[in-house]
Order: sequence, then C-alpha cells, then structure tokens
Amino acid sequence: MPGDPGTDGRLAIVAGSGRLPHDVAVAARANGENPFIVVLRNEADRDWSDFDHVTIGTGDFAALQAAFRREQIGRVVLSGGVRRRPELREIRSTFSHLLQVPRVVRILTRGGDDAVLRMVITLIEGGGYRVVAAQQVVPGLLAETGPLTQKRPGASEERDIAAAREAASLLGRLDIGQGAVAVGGRVVALEGVEGTDAMLERVASLRAAGRLSQRSRGVLVKLCKPQQDERADLPSIGLSTIAEVAAAGLAGIAVEAGRSLVLDREALIAEADAKGLFVLGLSMDVRGNDT
Repeated sequence: MPGDPGTDGRLAIVAGSGRLPHDVAVAARANGENPFIVVLRNEADRDWSDFDHVTIGTGDFAALQAAFRREQIGRVVLSGGVRRRPELREIRSTFSHLLQVPRVVRILTRGGDDAVLRMVITLIEGGGYRVVAAQQVVPGLLAETGPLTQKRPGASEERDIAAAREAASLLGRLDIGQGAVAVGGRVVALEGVEGTDAMLERVASLRAAGRLSQRSRGVLVKLCKPQQDERADLPSIGLSTIAEVAAAGLAGIAVEAGRSLVLDREALIAEADAKGLFVLGLSMDVRGNDT
C-alpha cells in the first residue's frame, strides 16, 4: 500500500534551492526510477518541467501528505537549500500532526537547523514514509579522503585547516552552521544562517578592506554537525563555492570525507585546478579529530 514502510513505493524528492535536487532526480531516473518532485515554493530555483512535480509551501504538511498518498510515495529524499523557515501562519497540518503542533512551533521558533530537519523527518516518517539520503540515490556525491585536486595544502594551509576545523566542529555542536574560514592560523569567519557563499563574500570584503593578512591566503573548512541526521543537509560544495573561495583569496577547501557532498564533481575539480586551489577530504573520527 502507498506509504507502507515495508514497501519501497515511488521516490519523492523534496526540492529546495541549488543543484543537488536536480542531480538526485537525474540520477534516480537513470537508475530506472520515476521520481516525483515536491518543489518548495519560493525556494527551488530549477526548471522541473521534465519531471512530474507539484509546488508546495514549506510549511504545508497537509498538501505534502496528500501528494504523497496520491503519487503512492514510499521513499523521500530531502535535498537543496531552504533559505527561510515558514511563518507560523503558513503551517498547514494534518489531523495526525495536530498533537505535535506545540512541538513544531517550539522548534521552528527556537531550534537550530538540525533540530528543524529532525522534526521534518519525524513528521514525514510518522506518516509511514521512509526518508532516505541523497547519497543513497547518488553514491558518487560523497567526498573521499585525501586530495581531490592536483594542488595539495602546504604547511601554512595545514595550520589553517586545523584552526578552522576546530571552529567548525564547535559551531556544529551548537547547531549553528557547518563552515569556518581561517587565515594565518586565526579563525576569521563562521557560517551562520546566511550560508557558505554569503560567508565567503564577507571574507572577500574583509580581504579587500585590508583586514586580513596579506601573507596568508587561508582556507575554508566544512564539517557535518556531530549530531546531524545524515539523511539531510550534509555539507556540500559546488562550482559557486570554488568561485567564492577564489574571490576571497583563499588557497582551498577541506571538507569532511564520507559526510560531505561534492556537486558536479568533474567540473568542480577542473575549475579548482584551473584556479590553483586545493580541495581536500578530511578523515574524521567520531570525536571530530583527524585520523
């Protein structure tokens, strides 16, 4: 039956902004799936005309569940960025969710991004659907350990990686963000709700204003939050990240291997090589330390 956890059912992709949802949909189709796309209103920024799809507001759980029932959905992938949380007046709940409304309100108003994602996963799975990770559909998305590019970090970049890694780990534990930038061994920027690209734009402004060391280029480090549910919102880098890192005058990027996504990998590596940047996969143990 539709939504029965014991059956696979049709695959749904809840699509926010960015390239990831489209990559997952194309890969799923190549694997013989007929994915159904839930386009998040005012968030998704891709053309979905080639796929079966419906447009739904980010807080409209009632419409989401109705679409899942109609399309006989069994599995759900949450992918892409969501720039804003729904206002309380935008929440449309189902009868089965009514008892959870106080908890939903509390998390939306006070919780971090990871808490919100866990709540969304709980609400979806409470309806009998199985939430799966994007990397289960497209395994090649995950960063592997070691350098992905021709260039490798030198001694000064290794020091910056260590500083930014520690900051990103602490930031993740607080459920605030996933990225940090260090220049000359000093942390100069932390990612908040603005996202990675906006943080890097801030670093570029600091560089242009002479507020950063001119002798050290610095690095961006992105880590998965220690408590994060890996079925949604893994750290990701794409071509826009390479462009912003170059514009900020940084030497490269280090991401957590096995728990970070590399979008449009071949083009990203080629662009990083052309700009003389390194991209490195960090192997981490469960405590967030290098191994």
